[in-house]
Amino acid sequence: MVRILKWIFVMALVTVIALVIIYMSISKQAESALYHSINKVPAKKAALVLGTAKYMIGGGKNYFYTYRIRAAANLFKAGKVKAIVVSGDHSTKYYNETSKMQKDLIKAGVPSQYITLDPLGIRTLDSVVRAEAIFDLKDYIIVSQKFHLERALFLAKAKGQKVIGFTAKDIPGTAAAYRMKAREYLARAKAFLDVYILYTTPKFHGKKKKVNYKK
Repeated sequence: MVRILKWIFVMALVTVIALVIIYMSISKQAESALYHSINKVPAKKAALVLGTAKYMIGGGKNYFYTYRIRAAANLFKAGKVKAIVVSGDHSTKYYNETSKMQKDLIKAGVPSQYITLDPLGIRTLDSVVRAEAIFDLKDYIIVSQKFHLERALFLAKAKGQKVIGFTAKDIPGTAAAYRMKAREYLARAKAFLDVYILYTTPKFHGKKKKVNYKK
């Protein structure tokens, strides 16, 4: 029994160390591609906004969502991008992230003709792979919070894409922020496995779709 407990302890310790190494490695790789200022971010043809629910499970406003919309609208209005692709989960008729994102971007001042929907961005990996495969984006800006952007940039660069990230405002010190950071350790480990071990592909594919760019 003692030997079994020691083995379990060693395996648990190795797992924790591996999770920390992967987490820190992905953060380090993303450093040079992250931009926090609208004035300093280079202009690109398009932005990919990663989806999340507009409201929390308890019914309150999800500020991760709110700040991503605001960041994307600011990029467009500052002339940093000429089109926006919103990518999120609309795999069932009962849940639709992308239509809400589209409506709120329009409210924020982005003309509807320059917003393209990717309703099959079920996961971050699906969103970045489909960005090139479906929407022909190869050199673009990803918009999300820093903790999420680092993983998205890791996935996109592993697929050979030329991407940078523009950070949406975070909500540090909140229970939601702590939950998301804790979840991110497992999400990054899964991303590492998807890229180097499992060679995971998007759940859904489809035909090419044209993105309309502002002239």
